[in-house]
Amino acid sequence: MQTWTQLDTAKIPNNGGELIFSQRGNEFSIRVAGTRGELMNSRVFNSEKKLSQLGCHYLKDTQEAQVLVGGLGMGYTLAAALNILTDSSKITVAELIPEVVKWNQGELGNCAKNPLKDPRTHVHIGDVKQLLSIEHPSYDAILLDVDNGPKGLTHKNNNWLYSTAGLAAIYNALRPQGMLAIWSAGPDYLFTVNLKKAGFTVDTRTVRAQATKGPQHTIFLAKKVVA
Repeated sequence: MQTWTQLDTAKIPNNGGELIFSQRGNEFSIRVAGTRGELMNSRVFNSEKKLSQLGCHYLKDTQEAQVLVGGLGMGYTLAAALNILTDSSKITVAELIPEVVKWNQGELGNCAKNPLKDPRTHVHIGDVKQLLSIEHPSYDAILLDVDNGPKGLTHKNNNWLYSTAGLAAIYNALRPQGMLAIWSAGPDYLFTVNLKKAGFTVDTRTVRAQATKGPQHTIFLAKKVVA
């Protein structure tokens, strides 16, 4: 049986710990040092793919659509969005940790068919929060696969995204009828209520980590309501 080989490590900003990047054959893993569980595995990506499919479905015929992806991960969310959007569309992916971008530019990128090489992709290395502080609505869809969903796991500053202030910034950054899609490790009734208070209509979907098996994850679909 093949064993895991550690390839690299990366510091999570603001004392969030350390990421460990490993490989076993054609399989890659990212986990937080000192924990047993994985944050990501290259063989388990169905719910990340569903995040994009559900969040971008209504844009499949839209020319020059603008989409923001929060969190690069292993590239599956980005790749699925690119597969849906038109050739004239643009996706900005915000990734806080530069090493994660570097890993996706290497052999890991082959797993999701190298979405960073697509000319429609623009990478922002930094907090997605920086891209939400804008004066005019810019995005047709915002896809967030940041940390563990509404309750941050590795980086406490991520909690701002799901706060009242964060949801207000997201609402303002979306164009009329824009869609916010959020990946979450599980359901969160209170967060659904907060999305509605922020001005969104909300639908939730339960999806498997793998196509037909594995843990169940939650996708929040929040559409901007314009009076």
